[in-house]
Amino acid sequence: MSDKPEDTKDATYDHVKTDISYNRKNDSELDPFEINFRKGLDRNRGPREPFVNEHGVLIGDHEYQSEHSPLEQWTENTDPAIMSGDGWVHPYKDIGFHTTENKELFEKGNIPQGAPFMHPDKDAAYPAFQSGAEEKDDQAE
Repeated sequence: MSDKPEDTKDATYDHVKTDISYNRKNDSELDPFEINFRKGLDRNRGPREPFVNEHGVLIGDHEYQSEHSPLEQWTENTDPAIMSGDGWVHPYKDIGFHTTENKELFEKGNIPQGAPFMHPDKDAAYPAFQSGAEEKDDQAE
């Protein structure tokens, strides 16, 4: 793994550990689940191999349960924000890359047209961002 180019490092992954036993037993280059990123999109993404995040959870091994994961210790007092951020998403092996839209974008460069990711029949915007909402609120008073 020491032969990886310097340009694959990313500051958002500074707190992850890649020198782990999982990587000593598995070759991250032979991952059948990884998509074929277009040239240029495969640089500066972060570590290619699986890593252990700052919470002790292995990310990128395609196993979505871990005894250290907040999901396995969830209570009504758990703040969901604990599982947000780059430390929870693998820059190459995330399952989200396998959606049709993401494969089109990352493998072919086709920009999604929005419809699959949007709910055209639902307006989920905050009232402050909806056109005419301010006028309606003023009339209600």
